[in-house]
Amino acid sequence: MLVIKEAEIIQVMEKICYHYHLNICNRVSRQAVLQLYLDDRTWQNIETFTEKLEANRYNGFPLDELYRQVAACARFAEAARNNVETIKNKIRAGANSQDKVYRDISANNLPTNINIFADMVKTLFSQLVEFDKKKSGPNPPMYTQIRDLEHVRGFLIGY
Repeated sequence: MLVIKEAEIIQVMEKICYHYHLNICNRVSRQAVLQLYLDDRTWQNIETFTEKLEANRYNGFPLDELYRQVAACARFAEAARNNVETIKNKIRAGANSQDKVYRDISANNLPTNINIFADMVKTLFSQLVEFDKKKSGPNPPMYTQIRDLEHVRGFLIGY
C-alpha cells in the first residue's frame, strides 16, 4: 500500500482544509453548504479529508483513501458550482441578524471560493497522480484502477 508522507503534498492538503473551513463551510455558511445533495459516502470522505488531517499526519495518508477523498471533494465542487445561487440565498437567509455582514460577504465570495477550492484540489490530484506514477514502477498506477476517479478533472474544471 502506498502512503503519502511528502511535505509538499501535505502542505497542499492543509491549504485545502484551511480554505474549506474558512471560506466555504464556516459558521455562517455551513448550514447552507451541508444541504447540498451528495451521497453519505461523499460527505464522509469530505469530512475525513477536512477534519482528520492530524490523525494521519505521522503515519502517512493511504493513497487509495486520498484518491477517494479527492474524488469526493471534486463532486462537492461540481455540486456547489451547480447550486451556487441556491447556496448563496440560503446563506443570506440565515437567522442571526448580527451576522448579516458576514453572511453577505460569504455569499458574495462563494463562487470565487469554490473555484479556488477546486483549483487546489486539482493541484493535489495532479501531485498524487505524479507520486503514484513514480512509485508504481512497471505496474499500472493506482489511479487507473479506481473508478471514482474517472471524472475528477472534469468536475474540477467545470465541464
